[in-house]
Amino acid sequence: MSVTSEEVNFLVYRYLQESGFRHSAFTFANESQVTKSGINGNVVPPGALISYIQKGLLYQQIETHVGDDGTEIACEAPFSATAVHTCSTLGLANTSRSKAEKESIRDDSPMLLDDADIEIPESRITKLEGHLSEVFICSWSPTAPLLASGSGDSTARIWKIPAGPCGEGTVVEPPLVLKHFNKEQESSKDVTTLDWNSEGTMLATGSYDGLARIWSRSGVLKNTLNKHKGPIFSLKWNKSGTSLLSGSVDKTAIIWDANTGDVKQQFEFHTAPTLDVDWKNDVCFATCSTDKMIYVCELGKTRPIKCFQGHQDEVNAIKWDPSGSLLASCSDDFTAKIWSLKQDRCLHDFKEHNKEIYTIKWSPTGAGSDNPNRNLILASASFDASIKLWDVERGICLYSLTKHTDPVYSVAFSPSGEYLASGSFDRCLHIWSVRDGRLVRTYRGSGGIFEVCWNNTGDKVAACFSNNTVCVIDINMGGPMSL
Repeated sequence: MSVTSEEVNFLVYRYLQESGFRHSAFTFANESQVTKSGINGNVVPPGALISYIQKGLLYQQIETHVGDDGTEIACEAPFSATAVHTCSTLGLANTSRSKAEKESIRDDSPMLLDDADIEIPESRITKLEGHLSEVFICSWSPTAPLLASGSGDSTARIWKIPAGPCGEGTVVEPPLVLKHFNKEQESSKDVTTLDWNSEGTMLATGSYDGLARIWSRSGVLKNTLNKHKGPIFSLKWNKSGTSLLSGSVDKTAIIWDANTGDVKQQFEFHTAPTLDVDWKNDVCFATCSTDKMIYVCELGKTRPIKCFQGHQDEVNAIKWDPSGSLLASCSDDFTAKIWSLKQDRCLHDFKEHNKEIYTIKWSPTGAGSDNPNRNLILASASFDASIKLWDVERGICLYSLTKHTDPVYSVAFSPSGEYLASGSFDRCLHIWSVRDGRLVRTYRGSGGIFEVCWNNTGDKVAACFSNNTVCVIDINMGGPMSL
C-alpha cells in the first residue's frame, strides 16, 4: 500500500475546504494543480485527512506501548501529534493486563474505531411495549424523566423512566394511557404530534381526528380544542406556556388560550394543508404549507407580517433558531433555506441534498441558547439517506453524514449541542459527534424509526419504531463519549 503526493495534496485541499479556508483552498489548488489530478472527490469521505491522521496516531500509540515481549506498557501520559512522547507508567510499566481487566477498560472507554466498539448492545436498551400500532412521535419532558409517545392506536402514553442505566433488569411502571377515541369516529385515529410545555406540567397532543388535547403530566385531560376541520400535523407551546399553536390540513393555524381552551385567533392564509408551525416568541410565529409558502404571523394582526416565497415544492418543516432571528425551512425541492425578517430573499440556499428534505433542527448553541459560546449549526435530514450539518454564519456544509441507507426521518441535538442523534427507516439509530462528524454510537432496532429525542440530561435517547415499540437507549454505555 502506498500514498501518492497527488492523494496527499487532494486530502489537504479537501481539509482546507471543509474547514472554511476557501481562499487558502483556492490558492493551494492552483499551486498543486490538484483539480487536474483525476481523483473523484465524490468518493472521498468528509474529514478524510483527520481520520487518517487519527488512525495513524492510534497505530503509533499502540506500537509505542507494546514491549518487545508483546506485553502492553501501561502508560499514563497523553499521546500527542505535536510533542515527543515520554511514557509515565506510575509503577505499572511492562505489566500485562488480564482479559477481565481489558474488558473493564473497554467498557469505560467505548470510543474505539472498530464498528463493534460503537454498537450499542441490546443489554443497554429498555424497550417500552404496549402500543398496538406504529409509534409516530415521542418527546421527553424538559424537567422530569417522563417520556411521551403517540401512536396510530389512538393513544398517547406517558412513561416514567427510572434513573440510571437502561437495559436488562430495568423495571418501568405501566404507562399512563391517554385515549383519543371520539364518539363520532368510525375507526381509530392516529396521534400525529405532541409537545410538552416548558415547565413539563402539561402535554399537548394533536390527532388525525382534528382535535387538539391538553393533558396534565398525571394523565388528566384538561381541555379538548375543537375548531380545526382536518387532521392536525403540528402543535407547539409558546415559551411562557400561555398559548398553544396548531397547524392543520384544513389550511389554517390557530392560537389557543392554554388555560381556557378558547381560540385566540385563527389564521387562514395558506391555500393548501399547513404542515408545520413554530414560535418566534410568545406572540409571533411562522407557518409552512404544501402550497410552497412560508408566512410569519403575529397575534392580533389580520395579515402576515412577512411572506417568504422561494421553495419550488412542498415546505415540510420550519424552525426558528434559539435567538429567534433566523428561520430555517426545508422542502421537497431538495433544498434547505435560511430566512431573515430583514429581507425578502433567503440568506442561504443549501442545495447539496439530492432528494426531499424531511426535517431540520437547530443546535442548542449560539445567541439565545444555553451554550452561547458555541457556533450555531443547522442539521438537515433527507430521503437521500444523508444528514448534513451547516455552518450558517459562513453558509457552508461542515459535514455530510452518510452511514444511513434509507430515508432519515428524524434528527435531534443533545442538550449540550455536542452530539446529534438520527433515526432512519434502515432501522438504525446513529449518534454523531458534531465537532468532527464521526459516528460515535449506533443501534440497530427491529423497525423503521420515525422519531428520536434526547432527555434533558443528555445521557439517554428515545426512539419510536414502526414495530409498535419505543426504545430508551443508554448512550453512555458505562463511560462518557470521547470527542
